[in-house]
Amino acid sequence: MHQVKVNDRFDFEIDNKGNELFINHDLVHLDLSAISDNTTHVIYKNQSFNTELVEINQAEKTCTIKVNGNTYSVKVEDQFDQLLKQLGLDNLATAKVLDVKAPMPGLVLKVIVEEGTEIKKGDNLLILEAMKMENILKSPSDGIVKKISVNQGDKVEKNQVLIQFK
Repeated sequence: MHQVKVNDRFDFEIDNKGNELFINHDLVHLDLSAISDNTTHVIYKNQSFNTELVEINQAEKTCTIKVNGNTYSVKVEDQFDQLLKQLGLDNLATAKVLDVKAPMPGLVLKVIVEEGTEIKKGDNLLILEAMKMENILKSPSDGIVKKISVNQGDKVEKNQVLIQFK
């Protein structure tokens, strides 16, 4: 059984039993026809819907879909996510990261942030050149930059601390 939240407003309970689909304990009959890898034509209650998978984030168990041109944000929780939530362990995955380490040896091309800067998860921190490729290192969580341990032009080793957060 999966708990599905659409646009952070609508909750659904979805269950597959064999070849049958249940939404909120009601049996649902869908006629599906794949058009491409991310596009499907659906007939439900004699109505036609064109669906497109726009984006999927497997780590966060979210996706963005379009249905007849309308965009929806969908979050899915399986039974394990629900159990972790019941046990109060669901926020462990969002634990605050205290530092960013070099994922590989390389050369710091540019430091994008400054000490004291407030950052959000996914913000660009610095550019690291490794094996003739530029890699943009992004923030793994929200926070404030406490200390920058490298400068532009520095050579770094794998697992060397580059930036520390408060």
